[in-house]
Amino acid sequence: MTRGSLALLIGAMSSTTLDPRLLTQAGAQALSRGDFSGARDLFEKIVAAGRADGPVWLGLAFARRGLGDHAGKLEALERLLALEPRHLRGLIMKADHFAEAGDGRAASAFYRAALRAAPPAERLPPELLAELRRAQAASDRYAAEYEAQLLGAIPAGPGAERFAESIDLMLGRKQIFLQEPRHYYFPGLPQIQFYAREPFPWLDGLEAATADIREELGGLLAVGGAFAPYVKTQSDRPFDDGHGMRDNPDWSALYLWKDGAPVEEAVARCPKTMAALADLPLCRIEGRTPSILFSRLAAGAKIPPHNGFINTRLIGHLPLIVPGGCGFRVGNDVREWREGQAWLFDDTIQHEAWNNSDEERIILIFDIWRPELSQAERAMVQGLFAAVDAYGGGQAWGV
Repeated sequence: MTRGSLALLIGAMSSTTLDPRLLTQAGAQALSRGDFSGARDLFEKIVAAGRADGPVWLGLAFARRGLGDHAGKLEALERLLALEPRHLRGLIMKADHFAEAGDGRAASAFYRAALRAAPPAERLPPELLAELRRAQAASDRYAAEYEAQLLGAIPAGPGAERFAESIDLMLGRKQIFLQEPRHYYFPGLPQIQFYAREPFPWLDGLEAATADIREELGGLLAVGGAFAPYVKTQSDRPFDDGHGMRDNPDWSALYLWKDGAPVEEAVARCPKTMAALADLPLCRIEGRTPSILFSRLAAGAKIPPHNGFINTRLIGHLPLIVPGGCGFRVGNDVREWREGQAWLFDDTIQHEAWNNSDEERIILIFDIWRPELSQAERAMVQGLFAAVDAYGGGQAWGV
């Protein structure tokens, strides 16, 4: 012990009132010299006097670690973190404790907690920044080991695809997306992003008509059939920007059926399209659905993430004109349109679209009843919206 530190210690011990600040300084000096036993005694004296704070518990943890007293070190760290749950050195030291004990899950949890608690790097002293980088490397290593362990548990065979997705969710590689309709939620329906083809045998016939439908689309355009913005301002409803798409021609529509009624001139020019849709279980709610339309997404345009209005229907897409670079996401599932290959999805799960090409993309959109709804339930939904529309006479989705 140096003469200065000895005088500091005597001053701290000789007064009638113990001075924890001076004892803490003396303990820190002892630690810097590698005198772990002396540092432990000084910090424990403060503890015995009931005057311990965060720096005292941290110093005691360092001292006990230096003496190989792992149980005592852990006790000091727990006392420190009880006082300061986001203490960076304390969290990293506790992570190190579990890492040395071979408990990777606990170590990983404390390394991650330290990384979450850390302020921006520019606000950290160099030695603590180095510790955080070490914590990040350790956390990444544990995460990779854990991921490999779980992925190794995926079996082959029926059910493996859904089980694999559950592991992706558990690992945070995907997030949970659920139905979040903007206006009406029918409970108890399955949370499915894209539906499998098997329950919808009529998809084959619809796809077989792709060339005819594309030809009729061309005929509409040739006689001046006009696309209009898909999301329009409604004078009888409060304004919102529609995720930036309100009155935006980048996302536009040419309707065959709109608000549950045919657009007669367009329907008359598209008999083959309507014939291809004739056997579909179209969602019929008077004044609202079905909607059947050609949807245009301009070159370079994006449709931002959004959710549909009601979860009692599914939305169908039949791609007609699709340049490269066009994509679509529903929940975690990202796909590319392929001309003539239809799909059905739940639009009340967050979805978005993009056209990264220099050409326009056009698809046929339609809506059908969800297959899980009974005829009685469909009638109830129809009756509900009839009652909504009878109140004030409006037919917007917002009640």
